[in-house]
Amino acid sequence: MDNKQRLKEILLEKSYRKGEFTLTSGKKSDFYVDVKQTSLSAEGAYLCGKLILELMLKADEPIAAVGGMTLGADPLVTAVSIVSHLEGYPVPAFIVRKEAKGHGTGNYIEGLSNMTPGCRVTLLEDVVTTGGTLVKVIERVEAQGFKVGQVITVVERQEGGVDVLANAGYKLEALFTREQLLS
Repeated sequence: MDNKQRLKEILLEKSYRKGEFTLTSGKKSDFYVDVKQTSLSAEGAYLCGKLILELMLKADEPIAAVGGMTLGADPLVTAVSIVSHLEGYPVPAFIVRKEAKGHGTGNYIEGLSNMTPGCRVTLLEDVVTTGGTLVKVIERVEAQGFKVGQVITVVERQEGGVDVLANAGYKLEALFTREQLLS
């Protein structure tokens, strides 16, 4: 079985739920995908890291760091960074805070000392619905002088996020669309 098929099985087993849910965007949904249940499992983390790194290595220009908004992206960026080290292409991880740190440096971004100023980065999100969270993350990362070269999600719910990001000038890549996950 290939890595993508195995990750799909784990996502369906650990992360996919049917029922009535209110999403971060405020939208109502008859299903929920809690990718953290997969990305915090040993095998799921490894597979997410491996498959995301494969997409990163196909980027138009080299990527120098991988990050995303806490909390959904935290296990993903860590997994990608560890897999990248194991595969001989070390990519440091960074985490974007929801609020600026109230003490010390006051930064929105953790991991800056591992990043070259102005470098090209990949942003990750566990699930994309409307794309609103990613637009915020892009703004914060670019405000710090970095160039967002790639945006990747594990699951794209096919509810407008691709268009919102395209309108902001970014292409969203997904390991799985809702349709692919449920087919």
